[in-house]
This record gives sequence, structure tokens and C-alpha cells, in this order.
Amino acid sequence: MWQNIKEKYFLFKKNKRAYVAFLLFMFVFFVSLCSEFISNDKPLIVKYKNKFYFPLAVSYTDEFFGGDFPTQADYKDAVTKQNIQANGWLIMPPIPYSYNTVDYELTHATPSAPDAQHLLGTDEEGRDVLARILYGIRLSVIFAFLLTAVSSFIGIMIGAVQGYFGGKTDLILQRFIEIWDSLPQLFILIIIASVFLPTFLSLLLILLLFSWTGLTGMVRAEFLRLRNFEFVKAAKVMGVSNFRIMFRHILPNALVTSITFIPFIMAEAITSLSALDFLGLGLPNDYPSLGDLVRQGKDNLQAPWIGISIFIVLSGLLSMLIFIGEGVRDAFDTRKNDR
Repeated sequence: MWQNIKEKYFLFKKNKRAYVAFLLFMFVFFVSLCSEFISNDKPLIVKYKNKFYFPLAVSYTDEFFGGDFPTQADYKDAVTKQNIQANGWLIMPPIPYSYNTVDYELTHATPSAPDAQHLLGTDEEGRDVLARILYGIRLSVIFAFLLTAVSSFIGIMIGAVQGYFGGKTDLILQRFIEIWDSLPQLFILIIIASVFLPTFLSLLLILLLFSWTGLTGMVRAEFLRLRNFEFVKAAKVMGVSNFRIMFRHILPNALVTSITFIPFIMAEAITSLSALDFLGLGLPNDYPSLGDLVRQGKDNLQAPWIGISIFIVLSGLLSMLIFIGEGVRDAFDTRKNDR
């Protein structure tokens, strides 16, 4: 098994476009995972009265640093900065804004153009666009990964049951899937989103209702084909349980075709989340949403930096996933490898 995986990896690596896209995607995702250390309105380290403090991990009050209020310390406030610097020092992240930080010191109307303080400008609420993109990439990729993993698991399990048992089981499940796929998904999503408060978990569950059917047909077809092979018949004669035959002997062979579609499913998940956020049916405004930046780019044509930035980010993410998917597909294509 490991030898086969190693061979597929080297075949994937030979596809330069896919391999570079994979490395670039992993780099972008790793950078987004470190968003708090790159873009934040809290210091990375504070030395105050010969002691070190870490505001990213612990919340400190304004009184703690010599202020007058028991509320959370505002490290961009001039008085707080002076109190800290008079008794030590602080190190701010490269981008001193979080995804929800509103810059009240802007001298221009929002959305403001890119400058030294905001490299990609601000949105219509005065929040840093680059910070929202960093956090938005992490949110979108994690959302897409979770949705892809759970929906693929459900789809593979149902497809395996259909293909292995066949007969009435296959017929009933297949009719149910056909009816389920024929439902107007967009209208159902609009109704559900208008009834329930959209959150990360609720949107994940809502999109999961309609995304699990993607791999079912392929897995079903593979199980229908493989269940009549000699090694399956021999296992049945030896008294091996159906569960063991399905998931120990047949499923590893059926997963080959399924794995090639995972990057494409992730790309579809990112597109679905961005589309719902663009329509106002997705995550609330306090989430770093790439779809919300798309909406702001449409509504603020006089601020082209928003639309251009989010276009480059989304098109880059989706293109990398498509290239990765093509590379995985070619690596598992036995006919092409034989040639």
C-alpha cells in the first residue's frame, strides 16, 4: 500500500504545474494559519515593569497598564502606548489590524485607497482589506476541508452500501438520491438561512445536506463492478463478514477514483460559501468573509482595489485547487501512466 502511495506521489510530482500549485496552496494556507501573528491589533509581546506579557493569549484590562478603565486594553490608544513604553516596550504584528478592527484615524472617506498603513486599502467600514483576506482564506479553506471530508465520508458510505448489496437497497437509495438532487437547492438554502441565524456550524450543516451526493455515484459504480470479482467471491465463501469485505477489500480499490475528485469538491465548497456570503445569506458581518469582499467590490466600483484584490485571491485559490485536482487525477490514471 505504502509503495503504491509513493509511486502515485512521484507521478504527481512529475506534473510540475500541479506540484507547484500544491506547494503554493500549502504555503498560502500556512500563512493564513498564522494570521494572528501577522495581522492583529494586539501586540505579540509586551514588556511592562520588567515582566513579559502575551496579549494574544491573555486578555488584559486598561487598568493593568496604568489606565483608568476596567475594560479590555486598546493597544492602539495613545495613552496606553505611552504607559507601556514608559515602563517597557511592545512589539506589534507587521499588520497592526485584525479582520474586524475599524481604523478610526483614517483621513479619507471609506473605502480608502491603499497606502502605507493599509497596503490593500480599507473596506466600506474602515477595516483593513489585507487583514480580512488573510483571515478569510483560513476560514474558507478550513470550511471547505471540513465540508469535503464529512460529505465525502457520507457519500462514500452510502455509495458503498448501494453498490455492494444492490437489489432493492440500491433501488430505494438511488430513487431517494435522484429526488434529493432534483430539489431546488438555492431556494431551500435561502429559506433555511432566513429562519436560522447563519453561523460557521449551521452553514456547514446546511451545505452538507446537498453536497454528500457528489461521490455516491462513482463509489456505487465501483462497488457494483468489484463485488463480482473472484477475490470477493472467495472471501464470501470463506465466511468473511460483509462489513469486512466492503471496507477492507473493496473500498481501497473504489477510493482511487474518489480521491481524484476531492480537490474539485473543495473548490466547489469555497465557491458555495463565497456565493452565499455574496448574497447576504452566509456568515454574519463579524466573520472575515471572502464573499463579503466580493459584494463590497460590486457595490463600490469607485474603489477598484477591493474588487481586484478579492478577484486575484479567489481566482488564485480556485485555480490552485483545480491544478492539484488535475495532477491527482493524472497520477491515478493507469492508462496514461502505462503509455
